[in-house]
Amino acid sequence: MKVVVIGGTGLIGSKLVAKLGEHGHEAVAASPRTGVNTLTGEGLAEAMAGTQVVVDVSNSPSFEPTAVMEFFETSTRNLLAAEADAGVGHHVALSVVGTERMPENGYFAAKIAQEQLIQKSGIPYSLVHATQFFEFVRGIADEATQDDTVRIAPVLFQPIAGDDVAAAVGRVAVGRPLNGRIEIAGPDLFRMDEFFRETLAGWGDPRQVVTDPHARYFGAELKERSLVPEDGATLGTIRYADWPGRDATGR
Repeated sequence: MKVVVIGGTGLIGSKLVAKLGEHGHEAVAASPRTGVNTLTGEGLAEAMAGTQVVVDVSNSPSFEPTAVMEFFETSTRNLLAAEADAGVGHHVALSVVGTERMPENGYFAAKIAQEQLIQKSGIPYSLVHATQFFEFVRGIADEATQDDTVRIAPVLFQPIAGDDVAAAVGRVAVGRPLNGRIEIAGPDLFRMDEFFRETLAGWGDPRQVVTDPHARYFGAELKERSLVPEDGATLGTIRYADWPGRDATGR
């Protein structure tokens, strides 16, 4: 089948395009880099021609609350309109585990708005909620750093490898629409503060990890299960301890 991957040149999108191609599907990487812009509508009609499935793994270039809301609302409206015109039969979107638990976070609020547009569109859909990616562990540590201290809440944390995310999204894309969502997470459950303490030590990073129940995660205060899925989530197979990029994230 023809699958258009919006954000297909990014971290997850490029992995997804490769995996779909390996299984014999016509996977099209759609992004501004390839002449498809969901904000302006440029190239959308052409990309949708003959498409059975659209997978949206795109992301906002800015995380400022107003900008990120504008990105997801405008992009999703334009994309869904183009899909309706082309008769696309399945819309798949990658989202985040815990969005509804932290609506005070501007990014999560924008993802909620995106999902509501998809649910109301009338196009059969599937939502894939993923936990945080291994690839962003360094970014989380940097965001939580004040001087030489990394303040992390002692909550549950279950990150997943980008390759496992792409594999799970690919399986959903070529299956029947869920008209609902699934959750995906890594195979191992950690205490977030302990995970970062061990990880930074493994990098030889001199920053001190301090356990702080009120530490914020990209602006939001966390509860015990804010970042982890409910029971029944699909688990990846790649453990962080075995992940080939583990050392690279610390450089």
